[in-house]
Amino acid sequence: MGKGSGFGKVILFGEHFVVYGFPAIAAAVGATTIATVRRTSEAGWTLTDNRPAVPGYKKKKYDEQKVSIDHILRFAGIDTSEEGIHITLGGKLVCASGIGASAASCTAIARALNDEFKLGWDDHQVNACAYEGEKGYHGTPSGIDNTAATFGGIVWYKRDLSGGPPTIDTIKLKQPTDIVIASTGITASTKEVVDDVRRMKDEKTKWFDQITEDYLELVETASKGLEDMDLQLIGLLMNQNHNLLIEIGVSCVEIEELVGVSRQLGAWGAKLTGTGRGGNMVALTPGRTLQNDVFGAIKQRGFSAWRYQIGV
Repeated sequence: MGKGSGFGKVILFGEHFVVYGFPAIAAAVGATTIATVRRTSEAGWTLTDNRPAVPGYKKKKYDEQKVSIDHILRFAGIDTSEEGIHITLGGKLVCASGIGASAASCTAIARALNDEFKLGWDDHQVNACAYEGEKGYHGTPSGIDNTAATFGGIVWYKRDLSGGPPTIDTIKLKQPTDIVIASTGITASTKEVVDDVRRMKDEKTKWFDQITEDYLELVETASKGLEDMDLQLIGLLMNQNHNLLIEIGVSCVEIEELVGVSRQLGAWGAKLTGTGRGGNMVALTPGRTLQNDVFGAIKQRGFSAWRYQIGV
């Protein structure tokens, strides 16, 4: 039986902008999806999905998940027409839009196949396989989610729009810091939201160019701020990034409630993370007291929330 894992992630900077070749910064979080693969005598593949999830997530994503697994098997060159496989998913990562659940599962499955079938892949090949799996969920994924899921840590990622390999650099924090991730409970279709943003970009070119110019200055400043461990600056830039995401129409009432309560409780920065129009919010909450205060206030309002560290 083969086994593999993939990290959850939070995007600190760059949702949607990364699709168009602008840099993004993502951080792996301290929870993973675990996959096991065992061979079966019956043809085809079967799945048992035991991952914890927000209500409705797995049902809404199931059709995309089937396409994703087919992509992964095709990339791996595994023929199940005679001898099949059974995939089991588990782990502690809670599936919710914005936490990289699909990428974590793709990476975990790729690693489990690599283990079971002795494919000899290194992490870069695992990442390439996970990217193919992500196409089942996202159509044209940016690649940042599977990269964070595969490599962990904090990742500076820039997509090559000409089709070449992405630029991947790591950023090391001087010490770990605390965050809170909260879920709206709404599962958005990444493909639909990305397509909507693309239409806006095509219809309002000059407007979108100005937004991306502002974003590029922001993310370059953020990279230096992370290296310097200037968390006050990082929080300010997270807030600014969130304002840009509001402008391109990917926030929602629930996200704004989560951002508002986090900032009121003293979070140094708070923004949507991931697709938007639901999904998750991330708040920068250095120190366990602040982290617990923000976490508790969000839970009191009936939302799901998790306490993590980045930079571990």
